[in-house]
Amino acid sequence: MIVTTGAIASVPVLGLHRGLLELKAFFRERDAVVFTFALPAVLLALLGSLISGVYEGSTVTSAQYLVPSMIAAGIASTTFVNLGVSIAADRDDGTLKRLRGAPVPASAYFLGKVLMVLVISVAEVVLLLAIGMLMFGVDLPSEPGRWLTFGWVFLLGVTGCSFLGIAASSLARSGRSAGAVMNLPYLVLAFISGIFYTPVSALPEPLLRVGSLFPLKWMAQGFRSVFLPDTILPQEVTRSWEHGRTALVLAVWCIGGLLLCLRTFRWRGHGER
Repeated sequence: MIVTTGAIASVPVLGLHRGLLELKAFFRERDAVVFTFALPAVLLALLGSLISGVYEGSTVTSAQYLVPSMIAAGIASTTFVNLGVSIAADRDDGTLKRLRGAPVPASAYFLGKVLMVLVISVAEVVLLLAIGMLMFGVDLPSEPGRWLTFGWVFLLGVTGCSFLGIAASSLARSGRSAGAVMNLPYLVLAFISGIFYTPVSALPEPLLRVGSLFPLKWMAQGFRSVFLPDTILPQEVTRSWEHGRTALVLAVWCIGGLLLCLRTFRWRGHGER
């Protein structure tokens, strides 16, 4: 009984140590750091500067409407894309094969990866919020309820996108191709989820229907409900924040992503035995 308890207790400790190693390795790769943080930040700064106008019946500008959506896109980038690329690289250079044969629980490896993207996602949110506040006049909410909404949307979004990134890492045949393999679906989802449209209701109906099947659209909508006033609701598709549906869809993707991981994850590269 004592041994079992110690084994169970060691998984979080090993996962924490693994997470620290992953963070150190990530921040040593300066090009990866710059690309991960710069892409959403540069897109927000450029797109926000190019669009203008105030929505009728509200004081919200087009640039302010864009900020929460880009926060969702930034989180998807640091979780889905970053995890897919890093795990594909670990598989390609033999790291996964060595870890599989080591006396370390596999769950500790995945816990370390999730801790890494969680920290990076928090930093990404802070950066994008700073740009939104300094460049476009976005105000931080003062109501505790809005921050509570931010918390569960953030956690469900990070979890679901992380699982999907882990599962999608198996699509890349090598570490070199992983960037292209992960970024293509990410960019497609960003477009059909209304990330680059202000407002999202301007999207064509077929794209709205397809985008509603995926978590990115609901993450963006959840964050808009946090950082934008309710006077902007006429610009939403259903004129409602739909918090219940947002939580349900994100939770379903967390469960579905986990099942995909269990079914598709590979410890070895293509052609290896």
